[in-house]
Amino acid sequence: HVQLVESGGGLVQAGGSLRLSCAASERTLSSYSMGWFRQAPGKEREFVAAISGSGDSTYYADSEKARFTISRDTAKNTVYLHMNSLKPEDPAVYYCAASYRTSWLRMWSESQSMYNYWGQGTQVTVSS
Repeated sequence: HVQLVESGGGLVQAGGSLRLSCAASERTLSSYSMGWFRQAPGKEREFVAAISGSGDSTYYADSEKARFTISRDTAKNTVYLHMNSLKPEDPAVYYCAASYRTSWLRMWSESQSMYNYWGQGTQVTVSS
């Protein structure tokens, strides 16, 4: 089965930027729709961003549209989450997820049940 491995997390100063990566174990993932979620301690996992299999469509949590950008590189079988202007409330474990669906709709993005595979997460800590 598909395995997802997140990387790029770490400590960053508030207002700084960070790029997270999600590498897939097999190239078939290149056609999957992908999503990023995050989970802070004691809180539910929440949707951050999603991208269609082709990369033509992207979707974001309303609160993050201005700061986060999701993209993908099919040649590297990797999906990225570019995070800008990080805020103290951003620290969390960030997870990538994959869906068999090549096309994607905004209404599916926030639903964790729409994703078939999940990575183990990468920690992001924002200092004040």
